[in-house]
Amino acid sequence: MSAASPKPMDGSAAEYWHALLHPALEKNHAFAEDFLKGLRVAKLTFGDRVHCPFLRPYFLSPQDEDRVRLVAETIAELGERVALAALADEKLFAQFHLRPEESRLARLPGGNGRVSTASRLDAFLLPESLKFAEYNGESPAGAGYSETLGEIFSALPVMVQFSKRYAVHSYPLSAKLLDALVLSYLEWGGESKRPQIAIVDWKGVPTWSEFEILKARFEKMGVPTVVADPRDLIFDGEKLTAHGKKIDLVYRRVLMNDIVANPNECAALVKAYTANAVCVANSFRCKIPHVKTFFAVLTDEGNERLFSQAERKIIADHVPWTRVVADVRTMHYGKSVDLLAFIRAQRENLVLKPSDEYGGTGVTLGWETSENAWETAIQAAISSQGSEGAGAWIVQERIPIRREVFPYITASGEVEFRDMLVDFAPYLFRGKLAGYLTRLSVTGLANVTSGGGQVPAFRVSPKSKPKN
Repeated sequence: MSAASPKPMDGSAAEYWHALLHPALEKNHAFAEDFLKGLRVAKLTFGDRVHCPFLRPYFLSPQDEDRVRLVAETIAELGERVALAALADEKLFAQFHLRPEESRLARLPGGNGRVSTASRLDAFLLPESLKFAEYNGESPAGAGYSETLGEIFSALPVMVQFSKRYAVHSYPLSAKLLDALVLSYLEWGGESKRPQIAIVDWKGVPTWSEFEILKARFEKMGVPTVVADPRDLIFDGEKLTAHGKKIDLVYRRVLMNDIVANPNECAALVKAYTANAVCVANSFRCKIPHVKTFFAVLTDEGNERLFSQAERKIIADHVPWTRVVADVRTMHYGKSVDLLAFIRAQRENLVLKPSDEYGGTGVTLGWETSENAWETAIQAAISSQGSEGAGAWIVQERIPIRREVFPYITASGEVEFRDMLVDFAPYLFRGKLAGYLTRLSVTGLANVTSGGGQVPAFRVSPKSKPKN
């Protein structure tokens, strides 16, 4: 362990945790090793890597949670409303720049009910600001991991001591997710309160261990669940089956991109959805708010009619200015600009992203990029506009980030205190705040796919001192 631990940014709760952690590490030299072993036993792995090589949770205050709840639930509600409006308005629909097959799938009749049963916003929460970078309206991973991590940290002796001074609230994500899935199934027209669920994604994906976690938790709560590859599904024209069981509800984790790219392997799922023979959550319509062009729709002054005055203020305060990259003039905070010239001139303040990738793929941070590399990214964005099926790119303003110091377990088993970027991502189940995915990274891209790590989040508040 390093001799001295720098103070974290978030104040007394983290400082107190570190003060408790030091003697625990000195007393038990196998503390870090045992912690990592516990993660593997609990299936907290992404491929071969453990999710959490960190020995502190992320702490937020009740006041933090209140402001996150208001904004996150508003954006999730706008995702629902704008998606439905786009399906009825071709000009609005075109602003999302979906690929032709995605557009067809989004318009299929089987997706009645909520657009996104489960969604997640990626945010940076600072004392003076709260900004959301993007909206995962499709199939957000990590809820099972987050809940299990919370349970592991809750059982640490350090947490027992910490809880004497702080009231600590954790998040039962799997129960809330199951409630949301069943409610969407009942809204769809299902009749059983214990529908047969199939968690569907490709066998061998790095998140398969999370599906096993969720299956065990759903079944413990009385709802039968199987984990299935899309190729395991069979549709006979009336019912969808997997591993010999009739499926009532598909918790769809296979991405729309993969459904489009593998039509034969996903044919049973698409046919059952089209026939409205099974409830699928999230519905295929979720692709509309999921793409990153959603934030361009929200921040374009031409769409102000879609939102109330209060909603427009929330968008202005918490959603970064975003535009689809194209050779056009547009508005930037009330000023008309040539968009491509503006992107070239403002590299230090902008991000370029493909509208429809995940895991940080293709994201170019202007302030970490040379002028030549920035121009290459601009040309890639422009060329995508004329390529069939390539999808759009967006440009987005730079937003403030949060950094804190966390104890990190190195490859040699030592514990070092490292300054980490904190990506704070609220989960929304049927539009209501349910908990968080909190990811840490050294670089500007905070996600597990690109090598980041994850910690659980706890809401904490100081306990009142007992009166004499």
